[in-house]
Amino acid sequence: MSAVCRVGIALVVLMSAAFPEFDAIAGTPGTGRANATRSVVYAAHGMVACAQPLAAQAGLEVLKSGGSAVDAAIAVNACLGLMEPTSNGIGGDLFAIVWDPSTKRLYGLNACGRSPLHLTADRIPPDPKDGTIPLYSPYAWSVPGCVDGWSELQHRFGRHPLADDLAPAIRFAEEGFPLSPVIASDWARSAVRNVDKPGFNAVFMPGGRAPAEGEIFRNPALARSLKLIAEQGRDAYYKGPIAKEFVRYSQEVGGFFTLEDFAKHRSEWVDPVSTDYRGYTVWELPPPGQGIAALQLLNILENFDLKRMGRESADFWHVMTEAKKLVFADRARYYADPDFAKVPVAELIGKPYAKQRAALIDMAKAATTDLPGDPPALNRRETTYFCVADANGMMVSMIQSNYTGFGSGYAIPALGFGIQNRGNLFDLKPGRPNSYAPGKRPFHTIIPAFMTKDGAPVMAFGLMGGDMQPQGHAQIVVNLVDFGMNLQEAGDVARFHHSGSSEPTGTVMTDGGILHLEAGVPDSVLAELRRRGHRIEPEAVGNYGGYQAIWRDPRTGVYSGATERRKDGCAIGY
Repeated sequence: MSAVCRVGIALVVLMSAAFPEFDAIAGTPGTGRANATRSVVYAAHGMVACAQPLAAQAGLEVLKSGGSAVDAAIAVNACLGLMEPTSNGIGGDLFAIVWDPSTKRLYGLNACGRSPLHLTADRIPPDPKDGTIPLYSPYAWSVPGCVDGWSELQHRFGRHPLADDLAPAIRFAEEGFPLSPVIASDWARSAVRNVDKPGFNAVFMPGGRAPAEGEIFRNPALARSLKLIAEQGRDAYYKGPIAKEFVRYSQEVGGFFTLEDFAKHRSEWVDPVSTDYRGYTVWELPPPGQGIAALQLLNILENFDLKRMGRESADFWHVMTEAKKLVFADRARYYADPDFAKVPVAELIGKPYAKQRAALIDMAKAATTDLPGDPPALNRRETTYFCVADANGMMVSMIQSNYTGFGSGYAIPALGFGIQNRGNLFDLKPGRPNSYAPGKRPFHTIIPAFMTKDGAPVMAFGLMGGDMQPQGHAQIVVNLVDFGMNLQEAGDVARFHHSGSSEPTGTVMTDGGILHLEAGVPDSVLAELRRRGHRIEPEAVGNYGGYQAIWRDPRTGVYSGATERRKDGCAIGY
């Protein structure tokens, strides 16, 4: 455990014994919680959970200085864009769900960007391997929405000026910070495929190599960009010097951005959508993201007695996998930018439709195809999720991403950040909901989540990792609600990840895909799953996602925090 985490934990108030009712869902590990790798963190006034300890500390500093949970979330995100550039940064998009205690309701923000206005589908050469938009190319660029998202969030819910929120990241970018282990490993692995991209080495390879674990990394160019945003607001990025340099670089390397693309960009406030699961209400954001896939999955699972099955049974893992296949068939068929296609959200997340889909699961045999339903009316994994809660009861669930490791690999030396490749998720075939069009938002994988009970906020949570995200969201909820795990244990136990389903890009599952299971599932269960037709293969630890969560006790307001054992981060509070 890092020194920062130890300092943070020293600040918390450990109060689990006082809340036996709460222990049924989020009790303290170490008292018979064999599946938890560390204790749940408790605090009375505020909490931060994210994938990098120094970023968590920056968020905690903002909270303690009087900033709101939104102010702290922006500070965390700005630091993560510097410290974890493999996963996120101001060249990417952002989504958030905010619980506002003053209005006692949830607010959703879609801060994702659109494809270039002057790039048409006929000009995009399909990748010869799979017919998609070339992943590591300017064809996959879309306008980054992160900075406008910060602006919208700060204007509506911030208590500090944006400059104060960005100050910790600016300081770290100028002075430097030591790389944490998991990020250093991801950095080295992702750098291999990006070293030939214009500007990448200048920004991310000091001295001609990837920085090592514990080595100090500085990014003065990013510090200058953040200072411009601090001084001039979001217009510095979308109308001012950053936009102008972005477009100049785009023209230099064969991109398609114009100043018009940036000037027209706006985030969108949206209403979160929900489903009830065994007494709890789970909230996600509507398309173009995949959040409703988690709701569809939970609705199908509600038709099965998972607790009776038990997590160490073949029936449990079979049902989870087969339900996922059904949901992802709908995901491939219906999910898209609602400005360009009608997405039947209410019907897809309805209980009657889930019951119909659940009846299709054959308990004796794994499905090899995944056909979408007819309701009445991706394996890229570089994203960061984090959550923050403050003393007033505001809670923020936020996710931000470049899409793949370092995004497209193209980086702007004068600005100090890389450019996302989210546009790869468009379908190049015409006439489909997610088909490419100029000025359109692509199907999105990054999704924050929230949970309430009886109208009160109880949990901000999320799990990074491409198509793993809705699978992971459902698993976390099932672990908490069906199996009574505590907040940390729910994230630490073995997960499944099914890959190979049909995709919104146009690819179709014909072979049943692959079931990946972490260590801990009994060999007898694996053998039975193979007998039913599941193809089981190992997968890297990082591909099972990265979980963070903050729980609020509805009676006392005390927060508990948990973080991902598979990442570098920590949960800290005061």
